[in-house]
Amino acid sequence: MSVSLENIAGEIIARAGDTRRFLVAIAGPPGAGKSTLAENVAKALQTKGESAEVLPMDGFHMDNAVLIEKGLLKRKGVPESFDVRAFLDIVKAVRAADQEVLVPVFDRSRELAIASARIVSPDHRFIVIEGNYLLFSQGKWAELEGVFDYSIMLAPPMEVLEERLWARWRGYDLDEEAAGAKVYGNDLPNGRLILENRRPADVTIDAVQD
Repeated sequence: MSVSLENIAGEIIARAGDTRRFLVAIAGPPGAGKSTLAENVAKALQTKGESAEVLPMDGFHMDNAVLIEKGLLKRKGVPESFDVRAFLDIVKAVRAADQEVLVPVFDRSRELAIASARIVSPDHRFIVIEGNYLLFSQGKWAELEGVFDYSIMLAPPMEVLEERLWARWRGYDLDEEAAGAKVYGNDLPNGRLILENRRPADVTIDAVQD
């Protein structure tokens, strides 16, 4: 299923009614285009006169030093490689809409999270939260059930994900062996895990039209 950005923004506003704080979840496997969609949805909402901010789940990656200690560095991106408790706490604080909340942002070029890098203000009506495991049905991630007001699962075909992931890692100047290890040893297995263990979304799409 493919939908337009205009329709997504319109549906979100319609569902929000006069709600003071409305949480939108954009979930999906690595390479699905979650970050791009989240930023575009926020801009579309702003174009319609609404206030919106993006909260990326990737900012809650554990630091590489911690992942090395846990033996998870080569599997960075699996559910247990995130600080889920901190993420849950931040989402709850954002849901309350009663104070400014500083959230971390992930710098993929340096493979690290930057603390307190973005402000979620009480004045932001729409918070677009994006990440792999927002609709994941296992472990502590399942505690997110019922938290979001509207959810989108972005699930392109696996061959599209594969192509995008190759482009991603080549774009960071990895050689073919290192890029292939990222794609086939980590990202695509994580993607299948996400797609096979997801809670229902309000809408599932494979592409967004301009």
